[in-house]
Amino acid sequence: MSDRLLAPDWTGPSLPIWTVAPDGLAARLDSLGSAIATFARANGFEASAGSHLMVMEPAGGIAGVLFGLGKPGDAARHPFLPGKLASVLPEGDWRFDGPLDDAALAALGWALEAYRFRRYRKPTGKTARLVVPQGVDYASVQRTAVAVTLARDLVNTAPNDLGPVELAAAIRAALEPRGATVTEIIGDDLLAQNLPLIHAVGHGSDRTPRLVDATWGDAAHPKVTLVGKGVCFDTGGLDIKPDTGMLLMKKDMGGAANVLGLATMIIDAKLPVRLRVLIPAVENAISGRAFRPSDVFPSRKGLTVEIGNTDAEGRLVLADALALADEEKPDLIVDMATLTGAARVALGPELPPFYTRDDALAADLQATAMALADPVWRMPLWKPYMGLLDSKIADTNNVTSGGFAGSVTAALFLSKFVENCPSWVHLDIYAWNPSAKPGRPDGGEAQAIRALYALIEKRYAAA
Repeated sequence: MSDRLLAPDWTGPSLPIWTVAPDGLAARLDSLGSAIATFARANGFEASAGSHLMVMEPAGGIAGVLFGLGKPGDAARHPFLPGKLASVLPEGDWRFDGPLDDAALAALGWALEAYRFRRYRKPTGKTARLVVPQGVDYASVQRTAVAVTLARDLVNTAPNDLGPVELAAAIRAALEPRGATVTEIIGDDLLAQNLPLIHAVGHGSDRTPRLVDATWGDAAHPKVTLVGKGVCFDTGGLDIKPDTGMLLMKKDMGGAANVLGLATMIIDAKLPVRLRVLIPAVENAISGRAFRPSDVFPSRKGLTVEIGNTDAEGRLVLADALALADEEKPDLIVDMATLTGAARVALGPELPPFYTRDDALAADLQATAMALADPVWRMPLWKPYMGLLDSKIADTNNVTSGGFAGSVTAALFLSKFVENCPSWVHLDIYAWNPSAKPGRPDGGEAQAIRALYALIEKRYAAA
């Protein structure tokens, strides 16, 4: 539960946040009385996006705060914008008083703005709490805040404290108390149980690789399977990254963190699905056991894979996990991965691309994501590029020989391992905020899980 949110039925005292847009400013100030209006005008308050002005009582106490929403169409007018006050206002209990673009997202933005990663530093600052507006689903906002906090905490954790063992433990800690069954396939057992690509990627590290497999729900319900890339640190392997390229590689398990957050939302809401979560947890390290460029490995699917680059390891561990997921023919497979730099070049850090063969699914996901301010963008599974993955000695290479369409060709590689599932979607996420924005502090981030949750709820709520 977020300690920054109070239920809508809270009866204790709270201070007003007077929200206002520029076109309604004059009338709004007049409604608050001449003293406040005179003070605001004297201070030049114009209700620009994100502006605020603390208003004091004559006796010295706080009367409230004016908060500017900005003009319609302002780039800064994000639904999370009012949430920025969570890190600005003094300690106390507050309530929105006035128009909001989306009351639920404003409340969620408050909870997410208040997030601080506390593992290595003592928390500082005072606590401003928000009374969630009437009509907002308080349980839903709390559920989402918990899931996002979980994902952020995992991504932000230092890699010495989060290897494959610790990631598996975090998955157990999140899912087993919620009633899920969690198993692991560890080390050389990956070979015995036909998961050779996961084994190959993780074998070079002293931190033993594994596949975590969790299930929850009624087996008679529609089957939804979530697959998350859990590369706990990525050196690039023998195709080693430069030092600058490794600085953020603790976040290379961001797909796993996001999948885990999404899973908790589904379980906490008790959606009528049979949920399965598959997370290959590995470290891509350098040693005498590390896999090499030009190695050839079998995959669970039976396709042989030539290694064109050891720094394209995420798609390898996902390939085995996706093949395993596909074998039981689920109704929906979602995979999430911090997979390619090409996705960031194309769309930047805030807009994850997604890939699917299912046009109806794509349209639903795109519309849902935009409505929830959790944006994604569809990119094409362009079949003519499949030939770029050809190998002269194996069924496929894991990379192309050129630098074009890197995110597209990575998705095409993954598509080779999904044949039976009618609806599969791959999201190439960044899982990181390089700079702070309202509701989105810098550091680890949950991307697209709110949109995916809403999509799954809509598809299967009546099951």
